[in-house]
Amino acid sequence: MTSACGCDAPELGGPEDRDLPWWRDPGILLPALSGVAFLAGLAAEWSGVGLAGRIPFWIGLLLGGYTFAPGAVRALVTGGKLGIGLLMTISAVGAVLLGHVEEAAALAFLYSIAEALEDKAMDRARAGLRSLLTLVPDTATIRRGSGADGSGTDGAGTEGAGTVEIPAADLLVGQTLVVRPGERVATDGIVARGRSSVDASAVTGESIPVEVAPGDPVPAGSINTSGLLELTTTAPGTDNSITTIVHLVERAQTEKGHRARLADRIARPLVPGVLVLAVLVAVLGSLLGDPELWITRALVVLVAASPCALALSVPVTVVSAIGAASRFGVVIKSGAAFERFGTIRHLAVDKTGTLTRNTPSVIRVLTAPGAGESDVLSAAAALERHSTHPLASAITAAAPDAPYAERVQETAGRGISGVVGGSAVAVGSPHRLAAGGLTEQIAELESAGMTVVVVHRDGGPIGAIGIRDELRPEVPVVVIALADQRIGVTMLTGDNPRTAAALGAQAGIRDIRARLSPGDKASAVAELSRSRPTAMIGDGINDAPALATADLGIAMGATGSDAAVESADVAFTGHDLRLLPHALAHARRGRRIITQNIVLSLVLIATLLPLAITGTLGLAAVVLIHEVAEVVVILNGLRASRAHMR
Repeated sequence: MTSACGCDAPELGGPEDRDLPWWRDPGILLPALSGVAFLAGLAAEWSGVGLAGRIPFWIGLLLGGYTFAPGAVRALVTGGKLGIGLLMTISAVGAVLLGHVEEAAALAFLYSIAEALEDKAMDRARAGLRSLLTLVPDTATIRRGSGADGSGTDGAGTEGAGTVEIPAADLLVGQTLVVRPGERVATDGIVARGRSSVDASAVTGESIPVEVAPGDPVPAGSINTSGLLELTTTAPGTDNSITTIVHLVERAQTEKGHRARLADRIARPLVPGVLVLAVLVAVLGSLLGDPELWITRALVVLVAASPCALALSVPVTVVSAIGAASRFGVVIKSGAAFERFGTIRHLAVDKTGTLTRNTPSVIRVLTAPGAGESDVLSAAAALERHSTHPLASAITAAAPDAPYAERVQETAGRGISGVVGGSAVAVGSPHRLAAGGLTEQIAELESAGMTVVVVHRDGGPIGAIGIRDELRPEVPVVVIALADQRIGVTMLTGDNPRTAAALGAQAGIRDIRARLSPGDKASAVAELSRSRPTAMIGDGINDAPALATADLGIAMGATGSDAAVESADVAFTGHDLRLLPHALAHARRGRRIITQNIVLSLVLIATLLPLAITGTLGLAAVVLIHEVAEVVVILNGLRASRAHMR
């Protein structure tokens, strides 16, 4: 076990000890017994038992000291590390040599119990994260014979026919997963058969069940609320969206934020500095006065200057806050990201899929002389069925019987081209392809908030298609809430200025930057970041450069674009933007708590040092004040685990 104060304590048990009752957990039992022995020693001392009354103090010292002294000495011998535990060990040994066994016992008890409380605080902060794993059932039902390629099903369509139950961890990609009403989904999948409503609130934070049909994705941990579903698994049982979220947050819990590193930087020179100060106090004081008195004060200085409260409190706050956010569908990848989250004063927001529903549909079809609407749609759909562009699905849905296309080529930001029925066909934006006589009508569609693509055949325009992706209904409310928090919003989009302006007006966003390439988005974010801390929020592959450039990248949908999620510092597991202002407020509150703990810890050291040097406070008093302060900052840090994200 590695102490938060930088000393290696002896291993007192495996991970399973976290779930033991306190009377069986050595991490709690030893400090508790140390406290009992210390109190027994005080009672014996007050009753005048004599020398035998010091035995409980020795017992308390040995029990408490065992939790940190061996690790501190080992760290010094093997790695030359001067940790906080070493200061405590030297102080305890010195107190014993000076005949103050009761003070040494008090130090060992209070330090060990503070360490134990910190460990339990970290466990409590992680409890919400570990509970995510309970969303995945232990077993899953699959169609008998469905292998990794999805083949071998017997075609049975009735519940229970041709099925077998296996451990959920044994699920493979491509198997047919049968999910009955009321059951949880064991891994990510796509609906292959059946229709139902799926409650994914525990995973995404979205409270309203979603209707699903063949072709719709369903995340692991969701509850099937009505009809029988058969899913084609898209992730193995041990590596799905739930385990990905858990992995991201666990990684966040092991990484320290900027302020935690500040605590380390303060503690690193402080430990040898305190040792030098203690030696100076002992040597100079002994030359000028009573050696025993000044050596005692030197030992008190060692304890008074211990930065353990500084080292304990910051990680507890960060882990508590990150764990709380994960329970509400906000995954923060690191402590550094959490702290930057609390400084954000401006948001750059992608349009498609973030501000909009990401379910575009064809609204209007314009035709040139000699061409019909079906000609325009079928020519465009023949190419777009090969595209991954968000608007492609709208066009292919409008012309499901489109002909076959050959030699299809797509260039990001420039459109798609190919050969359809022997004719060269190209589809792209009016900015890239000439619209001919349709220019004025296209401008009207764009002013109405539509995205327009022009269709060329054999080098000339035959028509244009107007597509609109509707604004998410919560966006205007979210923009107002952000304005109330004095957070500005800028829309970034690759769409044309007129369409962007129409949608921005609906959303209440004034700063709109349109017709941007992925590189342009990154440049715009860099420009905004120069004047104030800026976050970028998006969900697509083309948002990845901007997400990485921003002070903080936020990906919409932790199971969406891999490039976006990997480039981002924060990921929302769902798509409800109402989480955004609440998450920002939560991060600012956590950052305030971190600041409080750092200031309190530094004030404590600055106050106790002169009191220890002048002899105003003795060893017992300094130990008591210092360790109680540690408990206070830990409890203050735990306040970050209380988050009201709704």
